[in-house]
Amino acid sequence: MATSDIVLIALGSNLGDSCAIITRAMQRLEELSAEPLGRSSLWKSEPVDCPPGSPWFVNAAVRLTPRPDETPETLLARLQGLEKEFGRQPKRLHNEPRPLDLDLIAFGNQIRVSRDLTLPHPRAHQRRFVLEPLNEIASQFIMPGQGKAVSELLAQLPSESGPLARRVEGSQPKT
Repeated sequence: MATSDIVLIALGSNLGDSCAIITRAMQRLEELSAEPLGRSSLWKSEPVDCPPGSPWFVNAAVRLTPRPDETPETLLARLQGLEKEFGRQPKRLHNEPRPLDLDLIAFGNQIRVSRDLTLPHPRAHQRRFVLEPLNEIASQFIMPGQGKAVSELLAQLPSESGPLARRVEGSQPKT
């Protein structure tokens, strides 16, 4: 699969039955892909820049193949619709707990900077809870603007950087 045909999405949940929510969200994302999804394991991680007392997150990532007429903007709108479907409310606090958070990390090798969308995701290369799941399904993907593969970006993170991320027992990637 060519890099231009890969879309990477990070999933997170820290409100409700997060493992079940992430699993159901992956099933729904399958409907948006022209080919079967690559699915990471589920990972638990500490909240980053969240209100005090926020629950830990369950994180995951998917690799999908966009449909021929899909653009980053149309896919972002679909992702935001899925978040609402899963109970996401308009933000009252920055990084407050939420049942589902879907971040468009990369859309092929495209670069975008607009009010609504920045591609690739501006902080993905710094976040262990994004890179660990991505490494399972797209380790050799070169992150646009970074010039390094996901596996290299993960390896260069300081061991003490960011929150602890660990695989949820019993969950396995499906590539």
